[in-house]
Amino acid sequence: MVADYYTASAEFYEMVAARHVRTSAGPLTTALAGVDTAHGPVVEIGAGTGRITEVIAGALPGAPIIAAEPSTPMRAMLTSRVFGDPDLRRRVTVVADPAQRLQLPARVSAVVIFGVVGHLTRDERLALWRELRGRLPAGAPVVVELMGAGATRTIPPFRMLRETIGEQTYEWWTEAEPVSGEVMRWRTSWKVFRDGRQVRSTTDAYTWENLTLEQLAAEAGMSSRMISAGGVPGSPEIGLLHP
Repeated sequence: MVADYYTASAEFYEMVAARHVRTSAGPLTTALAGVDTAHGPVVEIGAGTGRITEVIAGALPGAPIIAAEPSTPMRAMLTSRVFGDPDLRRRVTVVADPAQRLQLPARVSAVVIFGVVGHLTRDERLALWRELRGRLPAGAPVVVELMGAGATRTIPPFRMLRETIGEQTYEWWTEAEPVSGEVMRWRTSWKVFRDGRQVRSTTDAYTWENLTLEQLAAEAGMSSRMISAGGVPGSPEIGLLHP
């Protein structure tokens, strides 16, 4: 069974995604420069609410895109975003499959995997790399986003985001602790305030294997290049893998 990491906090995700795309759009656009889209569609694994899908579409005009998102509420927002944009509606196919069960076309021109690889087990990643190697042309990019946390360590609670909508203020808090090896358990909390009083909160937790780009490249049998380094949680750590 594939774990659902996002449904509990999906109603808040657009606040995170709006900030995320501001820091990630530039590095992602750089990573996709020069892609030959005649080879096949671009595959986005873990498309979320579609903010990064929009960046891919802007970086590669005319390219068909397969946007895979298994979380139902996240996919609802993704579908709404695609449906509301005539260009995206022509080019983007939204699918519900998780990375572990994604049916890929025979030929793919590029792959974008943001916020996903650390959720997968090593065996699941190895299976994914095998599938991608057989479909990508030499030199085509697999653009991977890592956690940006640096070394595996305990991270005390800190506020990642604070936004106001109407009469309410929303805060996003996160913390982490090592579990075993390079696996970290992250705990995130959303707190909703009105008139200075907390009126609602939700908390979720997930594990993430804190891999380096070099480790991913070694297990994927691909070359690698860092596009944007992280170092603190929330900062983009985006790298390229290519066969």
